[in-house]
Amino acid sequence: MPQTKILLKNIGTPNSEHIKGYLKNGGYKALKHALGELLPEEIVELVKRAGLRGRGGAGFPTGMKWQFCASDPKKIKYIICNADEGEPGTFKDRILLEQDPHSLIEGMAIAGYAIGCTQGIIYIRGEYIYAARLLEQAIEQARAKGYLGDNILGADFCFDIKVFLGAGAYICGEETALLDSLEGRAGRSRVKPPFPVNEGLWRRPTTVNNVETLCSIRHILLNGDEWFRRLGTSECPGTKIFSISGHVNKPGNYELPMGTVLRDLIYEYAGGIRDGNKFKAVLPGGASSPCLTAEHMGVAFDFYNLARAGSMLGSGALIVMDETTCMVGAGLSVARFFEHESCGRCTPCREGAGWIVNILNRIYNGEAKLAEIDLIVELADNMRASSFCPLGMAAPNAVVSFIKNFRDDFEEHIKYKRCPARKDLDV
Repeated sequence: MPQTKILLKNIGTPNSEHIKGYLKNGGYKALKHALGELLPEEIVELVKRAGLRGRGGAGFPTGMKWQFCASDPKKIKYIICNADEGEPGTFKDRILLEQDPHSLIEGMAIAGYAIGCTQGIIYIRGEYIYAARLLEQAIEQARAKGYLGDNILGADFCFDIKVFLGAGAYICGEETALLDSLEGRAGRSRVKPPFPVNEGLWRRPTTVNNVETLCSIRHILLNGDEWFRRLGTSECPGTKIFSISGHVNKPGNYELPMGTVLRDLIYEYAGGIRDGNKFKAVLPGGASSPCLTAEHMGVAFDFYNLARAGSMLGSGALIVMDETTCMVGAGLSVARFFEHESCGRCTPCREGAGWIVNILNRIYNGEAKLAEIDLIVELADNMRASSFCPLGMAAPNAVVSFIKNFRDDFEEHIKYKRCPARKDLDV
């Protein structure tokens, strides 16, 4: 089935990362339209009417975030692109950064004009060295052509962008931890309120948007809010790039309307389950999301319908598992990741994540007691209720969902010291 390629339209075309290729495909027309024909507040209202929600995970309305920042009376403001992309299973932003960087630059310049700021920053994860170099080259090309810098396209608007390379910390995907990292401190979440739109970088009004979100802006300006709302669902308009990995025949990025159902994502686009095996489970929003099972094949993938199904869309990273998957081993792998990525600031996350790993280790090796399965659930409840930031709150989600849906797998490891998947798993 064909994809709805809008953000991915230029991917794979010759010289798509160079400004010549970008201009050939209509690049920077939206910025010209914004500076020549629209007032900043008109752009904010257009994005609000379009119903664009943040594509990084939280799904907050983009236009509303811009309005909060624009209306703050402080003169110095910032627009930051969150290109950290640390959620396991997510690789959608990387392809945009490497093959269509000018789309991001144009989106950031329009956002800067809309909220009244002159400085943009791209915070990119430390592992994306190649993408960071391409971004810096693209920024230089945009400056040379007059799309960045002073008096852009002859307008009374000055805007420039810097690239900041992070140190690979998962927690810096959370916007306030990202801000602390930019200011030279260890990346740890801040107390909210105040929110970044009023007190962000250097305590100035700051808008933080994801790569995919900002790349959507030019298309909304060129095609209009009604066009955007015709895509997707009434609650969640537009397209979404789904990163599908795991036990499928055709892993990759697929741009489809919001609301595409799980069955189509796996079987129509990702080519079905590998080796003819049966589907077992999927983490729909990366490692921090509760899993879905075969009974959820008809669930529409958007922010609201996945929440109703007991999970979350997150960044749109589907990690698919077939019948050969050891759910205890999968849970242990996820738990180890969050134990490693905990910043250690608060006790519930620091200690809870470690205890979950220890218990899962014993279950996997057949050394635990049945009561310890419920102990994991109790630890998870405490982490979700009392952790300081979203990392600790989301860290046990996948493991608890595995226990809820595949408790027999955990019990068989304990009772019979064997894995029902009948497969050795190196975890």
